[in-house]
Amino acid sequence: MNAKKNTIDRRSFLKASALTGGGLIIGFNFFNACKPEVKPPVDISKLNFNDFNGFIKIANNGIVTIFAPNPEIGQGVKTSMPMIIAEELDVAWKNVHVVQGGLDTDVFERQVAGGSQSIRHGWNPLRETGATAKQMLVNAAAARWGIDAEECTVKNGIISNKNGDKLGYGEIAVEAAALEIPKDVKLKEPKDYKIIGQDIQNVDVDEIITGKPLYGLDHKREGMLYVSVLRPPAFGKILVSFDDKIARSKEGVVDIIQFGNKIAVLANSTWEAMRAKKVLNAVWENDTVLESSDDHDKLLLDLLDGGNKLKTLRSDGNIKKAFASADKILERTYESPVLPHNCLEPMNFFANVTDEKIELVGPIQTPKGTAKRIATELKRDFKEISLEMTRMGGGFGRRLYGDFALEAAIISNIVRKPVQVIFSREDDMADGIYRPAIKYKIRAAIKNNKLTGYHLIEASMNSNMYGLIPNFFPAGAIENYQVDVANYKSNITTGAWRAPYTNFLAFAEQSFFDELAETMHVDKVQLRLDLLQKVKGTTDKRIQYSAERMESVINKVIEKSNWGKVKKDVYQGFSVYYCHNSHVAEVADVVMESGVPVLKKVTCAIDCGIVVNPLGALNQVEGGVIDGIGHAMYGNLDFVNGVPQSVNFDSYRLIRMKETPIVETYFIENDIAPTGLGEPALPPAGPAYANAIKAATGVRLTKQPFIENKDVFG
Repeated sequence: MNAKKNTIDRRSFLKASALTGGGLIIGFNFFNACKPEVKPPVDISKLNFNDFNGFIKIANNGIVTIFAPNPEIGQGVKTSMPMIIAEELDVAWKNVHVVQGGLDTDVFERQVAGGSQSIRHGWNPLRETGATAKQMLVNAAAARWGIDAEECTVKNGIISNKNGDKLGYGEIAVEAAALEIPKDVKLKEPKDYKIIGQDIQNVDVDEIITGKPLYGLDHKREGMLYVSVLRPPAFGKILVSFDDKIARSKEGVVDIIQFGNKIAVLANSTWEAMRAKKVLNAVWENDTVLESSDDHDKLLLDLLDGGNKLKTLRSDGNIKKAFASADKILERTYESPVLPHNCLEPMNFFANVTDEKIELVGPIQTPKGTAKRIATELKRDFKEISLEMTRMGGGFGRRLYGDFALEAAIISNIVRKPVQVIFSREDDMADGIYRPAIKYKIRAAIKNNKLTGYHLIEASMNSNMYGLIPNFFPAGAIENYQVDVANYKSNITTGAWRAPYTNFLAFAEQSFFDELAETMHVDKVQLRLDLLQKVKGTTDKRIQYSAERMESVINKVIEKSNWGKVKKDVYQGFSVYYCHNSHVAEVADVVMESGVPVLKKVTCAIDCGIVVNPLGALNQVEGGVIDGIGHAMYGNLDFVNGVPQSVNFDSYRLIRMKETPIVETYFIENDIAPTGLGEPALPPAGPAYANAIKAATGVRLTKQPFIENKDVFG
């Protein structure tokens, strides 16, 4: 593949210079090259080592250090992104050392973990970074030998020529740095990959299993104070006054301060801070209406009735005419509750604010946005901020919101000491940013046993589905198709939760399609396949999914799950969904045990393009399926007068180890650039399970969590 065929200007993300004492730094910007207009970064030759974090470092001994700039939340990018560079660099993986980089807005444009987009956006820039570095090294070796570069070959970081001469990368690095950056490099064909497509162990696995400091909670600093924050006891309350006399008398307490509507207890240990917080005597009063889940249900159901509050996101044909002329109309409403994120590692962050700088360390999915927010809040120059990213003990969207980092910075700014804010599990669940409660109403018009109209209405707390989602399946497959949305503003904070909106929309639509097939007396899988035929060859540029790729995962999962051919006591449910640029089909196998449906296996077929690291990919799929099943089955957070009714795992039910199904995963093999994988396996899991439950019990589930349906689960 010739790089000229790409739209990427490699000069926008790559510079080279010699290291003091020998060696080569190849700087690379992961995401500038994805932007339509690219501004070259500063010349690395004018920077020292500490000023530039996005680079490859090649030492004299041939060891390659790759600094990974993206946040690592368990999605595996700290391993897979360097794999892509190492592949094109043609270096042995055993000689690669990966280090987490810090925030650097001069170099990187998308230091974000969200939307399953890291590999997709970084694919070409990373490949060209490695390939360009390799070509510079080859050119340097050729110059030393006085031969043409095309006469050189490279294997595992060793450059050879036909005369039998050999040079390691480390031996030629300084000379390579003095050469002009090549304007044209060749990228490997997928058939020649040696690292991409191989099972590579997570680069942090040894540190994880031996308890080495990797996570935000592991960060320690001499003189650091631990902070536990008392927040309003309910959404809609404000602080009037407080008495901290008893709390201040507790051992280890250093200070107690108010900031905004909160009270911070600073102590010499986490336990001492949390213990003192419990004896604070605070007086709160209502500032706004205290909302309850019953209120949410009524408000959302009212919104589904439509009226002038609805906003149309997509409208094809004429749904009014389609429904007016229909022989039969199928209508169903699907309901989901508020959900917390429940990351294994509760929210935490370190801050040290001085007159000269603001030092931040911790687990964050949006380092740039969080640092800018802190700079604005403290009225400081953004350039005074340094932010070091730690590995995260889960994110799922919660760590997109840097409220916990902002708290740490504000508190440190007041006391002018290094502090670490640490949430307890109760803090985490009681003052979260939750998945909003959502309800969907779906109506289908049927005429002459053909689907002629489809109308989807979404009602949600605070916000609605993204504008691209109405262009997912079945958009383009039904002549008369409309998506409307409405929301109401709640004082309960809501935001992204793994696979935002699609995490529940998939359940609603894929459950509806099964029921639609039953109503029309047609095969459930064939109904989807027939609709996809209408999309093939479409010129509608709004369509996000590929009918051909969706069809391929359907065919694969039908084959691998033995669909329709299993034992009589095994009941199967099917679903297929597209999101985050990937296509996923799943089949759930359920058996009845003591009158209750029990999930035994989920078979997945996935088209996410080239799989960079199969081992990491399997982890993502299995985790997504189990997460989707567990929350569809058990997840629910009720509110009464603004107070969440579950604040720890004694009352908030999660899926247990013995309840997890076997997950069999099959990837569609192709040479298409990689797409998302951290989220796409989750949305189809719930509906596959629900459709299997229907097959086993005859009961159609339309509300989550499933466990609350007493007709099925007693």
